[in-house]
Amino acid sequence: MKTAFIFPGQASQYVGMGSDLYNEFESVKSMFDTASNILKYDLADVCFNGPEEKLKQTAYTQPAVFLHSTALDSVLKQNNLIPDASAGHSLGEYSALVSARALTFEQAIEAIGVRSRAMQDDCDKVPGTMAAVIGMGYDDIVEKIKNVDGIVVPANYNSDGQVVIAGEVNAVEAACELLKANGAKRAMPIPVGGAYHSPLMANSAEFMSDYIKNKLPLENLSFPVYSNVEAEPESDGGRYINLLAKQIPNPVLWYTILLNMYRDGIRKFVEVGPGKVLQGLVKRSLRKPDIEIHGIDNLEELNSFLGKL
Repeated sequence: MKTAFIFPGQASQYVGMGSDLYNEFESVKSMFDTASNILKYDLADVCFNGPEEKLKQTAYTQPAVFLHSTALDSVLKQNNLIPDASAGHSLGEYSALVSARALTFEQAIEAIGVRSRAMQDDCDKVPGTMAAVIGMGYDDIVEKIKNVDGIVVPANYNSDGQVVIAGEVNAVEAACELLKANGAKRAMPIPVGGAYHSPLMANSAEFMSDYIKNKLPLENLSFPVYSNVEAEPESDGGRYINLLAKQIPNPVLWYTILLNMYRDGIRKFVEVGPGKVLQGLVKRSLRKPDIEIHGIDNLEELNSFLGKL
């Protein structure tokens, strides 16, 4: 049975995340210390104590979620658990690349510090939002929102029945009403700090594209990672640089990634990191009797997973 590690992105954070891992593993404590030195603030304090409003800010959320996922992945690797492939949802793509040894932890946390600050600047300058649309196909949504005044675009293709849209606040609100009037079961705002994967992130998208191409050399991957922008497996570090550089302004093709993983023989999916969002998307997207879905968020779940093996 082929296994994929899948890594969550923003909106999966919570106050207290990673504290049990920090107290249990010296290696995890060292990762927090390294991250804090690179980021120039106490990331452990933000993760463990919040407050929630601070942790929800992009500049803090991204390093927190990345570190939580990568710390868990490092413990799995210490137990000789190596997946056959991997993928990460938006921010989680960096965790997947560290897991596949394309990036070191230090390179990635520095890049995420830069990424999160650049995206926070965009959020502060151009307020935006996102909304989840349930019960309408991706192509229908794309066609319908063309009729909305203002900027609103598809941001995440999460499953065959769930698409996230992003853009200007008024445009997203108008799109929600239009989509509900045209058959969507629900269209509801998501509590996030900005309009990620939309034109409102233009400055951070350009900045990070330059940063990735000039300052973030990727090694060849030790196993394939399915990219957000093409949804296909890639193992060549040089080619992956161009894929990662396109990530911020383009939609996350998560549903297509899951379909392609199943096509390629993946049957066991392990969400590594905070929350259970990706586990739910696997279940809703594949609906196959031959798949296994696991989640590892905390020390108890980690020990349970290791115990089953």
